[in-house]
Amino acid sequence: MKVLIIDDEEDIRSIAAMSLGILGGMEVVEAESGEDGIAKAAETQPDAILLDMMMPVLDGPGTLVKLKENPQTKEIPVIFLTARSMNAELEKLKSMGATGFLAKPFDPTALSSQIKRIIGAE
Repeated sequence: MKVLIIDDEEDIRSIAAMSLGILGGMEVVEAESGEDGIAKAAETQPDAILLDMMMPVLDGPGTLVKLKENPQTKEIPVIFLTARSMNAELEKLKSMGATGFLAKPFDPTALSSQIKRIIGAE
């Protein structure tokens, strides 16, 4: 299983990548911005995308819109990684095409199983 992590914080990407790669046995691709993530999603065709909510320039919701507009990436499940958990906001993101949500800080030992559960790959 291949997962693309789109997050502007290098430490979050590193922890998630180690967790998914070492503990989860997954292939991991990293992107440090929404724009970079959109390009890498089209190029690498991951099985799931872990997307940060708040990033400079192109935030998570803006990135989601662009991913869903692109025929190459529109079917890839997108899971938001967010420190915010306002129900109205999460419902809006679901209506925009988000598959699920995981809270920051996340548990590195459970991350791969949480992703698999959310996308129905368990």
